[in-house]
Amino acid sequence: MIKHIVMWKFRPGTETEMHAFLDGLRGLYGVIPQIREQEVGVNCIPGGYDAALISLFDSPEDLEAYKNDPRHQAVSALCRAIRTDRVAVDYEV
Repeated sequence: MIKHIVMWKFRPGTETEMHAFLDGLRGLYGVIPQIREQEVGVNCIPGGYDAALISLFDSPEDLEAYKNDPRHQAVSALCRAIRTDRVAVDYEV
C-alpha cells in the first residue's frame, strides 16, 4: 500500500477557490477506482500549510494512474492557479 500525502499553501483571497478545489478532490473518492481511502482537510490552527490530502493506494502504479486520470488533472488545474506552495510525500505502509 502507498500512502500519498500532499499539503498546500494558497494565495490570500482565494478561499472560495480553495474550497472549490478541496471539494473537487473529495468528489474524486469513489469515482477514481484506484483511491482506496481519502481524507481532505483545512488547517484549523493558524500558520503552516492551509490544507492537506491523505490518500491510500494499492501500489505505486495505482498512484500514477490516479495522478494521470483526466478527472484528477482537471481538479489539479484549479489548485495550480491558486497555490503558492505544495509539498508531497509517498511511502509504503
